[in-house]
Amino acid sequence: MSIDTAVPTAADLAALVARYDGRAPRYTSYPTALQFSPAVDEDVYRAWLAELPAEPVSLYLHIPFCARLCWYCGCNTRGVSRREPIGDYVQLLLTETGFLAAALPRRTSLSHIHFGGGTPNMLSCEELTAIFDALHAAFDLEPGLEVAAELDPATLTHDWVRTAGQHGLNRASLGVQNLDPAVQAAVNRVDTFEQVAAAVGWLREAGVRSVNLDLMYGLPHQTTANTLSTVDAILRLRPERVALFGYAHVPWMKAHQKLIDEAALPGAAARLDQAEAAAERLVREGYVRIGLDHFARAEDEMAVALAEGRLHRSFQGYTTDAAGTLLGLGASSIGRLPQGFVQNVAQELGWRDAVEAGRLPIARGVAMTDDDRFRGEIIERLMCDLEVDLPDVCVRHGRQAQELSGALARLQPFVQDGLVEIDGGNVKVVGYGRLVVRSVCAVFDAYFQPEGGRHSRAL
Repeated sequence: MSIDTAVPTAADLAALVARYDGRAPRYTSYPTALQFSPAVDEDVYRAWLAELPAEPVSLYLHIPFCARLCWYCGCNTRGVSRREPIGDYVQLLLTETGFLAAALPRRTSLSHIHFGGGTPNMLSCEELTAIFDALHAAFDLEPGLEVAAELDPATLTHDWVRTAGQHGLNRASLGVQNLDPAVQAAVNRVDTFEQVAAAVGWLREAGVRSVNLDLMYGLPHQTTANTLSTVDAILRLRPERVALFGYAHVPWMKAHQKLIDEAALPGAAARLDQAEAAAERLVREGYVRIGLDHFARAEDEMAVALAEGRLHRSFQGYTTDAAGTLLGLGASSIGRLPQGFVQNVAQELGWRDAVEAGRLPIARGVAMTDDDRFRGEIIERLMCDLEVDLPDVCVRHGRQAQELSGALARLQPFVQDGLVEIDGGNVKVVGYGRLVVRSVCAVFDAYFQPEGGRHSRAL
């Protein structure tokens, strides 16, 4: 089943689906969150924090509120119509910020701040200012600090953007998904192109240097035609970056996804056709294709990082953030430290209880072994570069190449199907292998159980 044509035929896509549409992790971390356990608790986290080197760190703040609950959403969030829960949450977020700063061995500087959610623009301008005041009090902010936020164009206001710009917002991501009315109605997310265009205009006016627009494929009633019409519309706004995510239907994990009519979901081959048609259009318009699902203008920092081999992957997706430590604040937030990963209590009520009790609200995590770091580098390079020099990675980690003989054997079906090339110890994902790169990475995953994990589908 080798796909050699520039554009895959329906038969090509059907063959790809038949062979490779299993389930695989998204590899936003390694080990993945399935390996997190309560063995990593607050005491472990405090010990790890005490050992942090004197270097800048990144900070992630989770805002788990939305004005509406989109039925496709896989994030930790809830719909709210009152201001009180948000205000109470912010006060506890400020308290948690103080706890975290006090647990660090020294005053620490921030190189990146990322607001995720949920919908960070659910914060009032006053609440956003209070958070930045607390960050200035607890940390030093590096020159050239990147401040990013994930935003909902339907609820974004000009005043909010102006306030965020005054506090240094310089990168923003807007959720667009799909502009077809039938698709929007089927997932409870109705936006207009005019709302998106107004939001982009406000961000440009506020000095935001990089705007990303999130699109999706595989939504109910989505077709290649309405996917391409959405791409053509957003291209008029000339975003620096575009993300093209596949909808992951996991109703056993996200109960609200049961509201989606499964009969209206496109099949795997149709999903692939939507993704590849959109990718082709973006590349034709001058965007660089990055990893699994990102695109960037050639001059954008992400495209430059890809070309220079310094792109990274985190729980926020592909990133240029090279900080060795990511600290998380807020319910469900995940941190990455040199010693391993930690996650806050996911449920908002439990997180509130922990902070009110004076604790760092850690629920679980995983300590990384030397083998985890070894395999994690291989997986990250494949996810980012679609290529990895195994002997080079072995040398850096003091490992022997023969330790990977089993993984290389498991790659042979991909090689035979023209999706992977192996030259000596260099493994390269080629052609339509990009579409199954998660499954390629899984052969190097010591924890992966093809039938046991409840991951989203690989295609």
